[in-house]
Amino acid sequence: MSHDVPIGTTQVSLAQLNERSRDIFRQIVESYLATGEPVGSRNISRLITTPLSPASVRNVMSDLEQLGLIYAPHISAGRLPTEFGLRFFVDALMEIGDLGEADRREMEAKVAAAGKSIDAVLNEASGMLSGLTRAAGVVLAAKSNVRLKHIEFVRLEPERALVILVSEDGQVENRVVAVPTGLPPSALTEASNFLNSHVRGRTLAEARAELEQSLTAGQAELDQLTQKIVSAGLASWSGGENDERKLIVRGAAHLLDDLKVAEDLERVRLLFDDLETKRGVVDLLGRAEQAQGARIFIGSENKLFSLSGSSTIVAPYRDGAGRIIGVIGVIGPTRLNYARVIPMVDYTAKVVSKVIGSDLPRGA
Repeated sequence: MSHDVPIGTTQVSLAQLNERSRDIFRQIVESYLATGEPVGSRNISRLITTPLSPASVRNVMSDLEQLGLIYAPHISAGRLPTEFGLRFFVDALMEIGDLGEADRREMEAKVAAAGKSIDAVLNEASGMLSGLTRAAGVVLAAKSNVRLKHIEFVRLEPERALVILVSEDGQVENRVVAVPTGLPPSALTEASNFLNSHVRGRTLAEARAELEQSLTAGQAELDQLTQKIVSAGLASWSGGENDERKLIVRGAAHLLDDLKVAEDLERVRLLFDDLETKRGVVDLLGRAEQAQGARIFIGSENKLFSLSGSSTIVAPYRDGAGRIIGVIGVIGPTRLNYARVIPMVDYTAKVVSKVIGSDLPRGA
């Protein structure tokens, strides 16, 4: 399991906590994950395995607070884990559960039944994760990794043309591009033929790199106007930074299920804003792409949703050639059931990789 390095004012090792401290810290975190509420020394003294008075529990809580693992919200007598405390718990103390065979089979069947379209598979997988975890399912897909099947230019007006792009998994995308004044109809046909002979089975990034090299080296036997339309098509398909990332969110309403105070409502509002604007998607995708399994971002560790104080658990999925082409996971409050959700996300990413890898051509 791959995790980010804990972010906090201090580094804490498990050796710094004796058994009593670990027990009390675990009770505070588990109570928070179950209820979202602060827990006080009197309740903890009843829950822990070693009998301790509330006063002794308070002393331990004070030590945990000094280590930056817990804090007292507002004027409450109870304590909650800090983001740093949650990260420490996830990394050092939490026992991650495993999925049962029946759960695995059911998840595989649902994703496989979605069909051969990558979009359908990703929609089904994220919707399934959302339902299982009662959080929002999220997929960040890199459009530039779609492999191309066919490209065509259609004249709309004297200076505008429609570019129709068909991918190997059946997705169709249309873009309008400017064309040079006086471009003969034959140039659009020539541009289409030239591109189709060079891009089939390649990703947008691969196609663009190869074609730019050909055009720069003067190897392309095209007249100047046709070269311009080829370049315009390439620029259009490559798109901007946001265009190259596709964000699918399923079950966002789950984020409204458990609101307790106005701060929660504001947190979810900020989260919806982030999802709407795709802020930081590239950052999250890039960080998760380096992992072998699930990555966990808690609160402000996660630049994508840092303002809303949400947690994100995501894992990369791959194409048939083993290349990482996106991430899938869940977004929810910091009190997600990490032990249950982490293996679900990890396994879903493996199932998605398997389905995409078996159903779609690998291409060049």
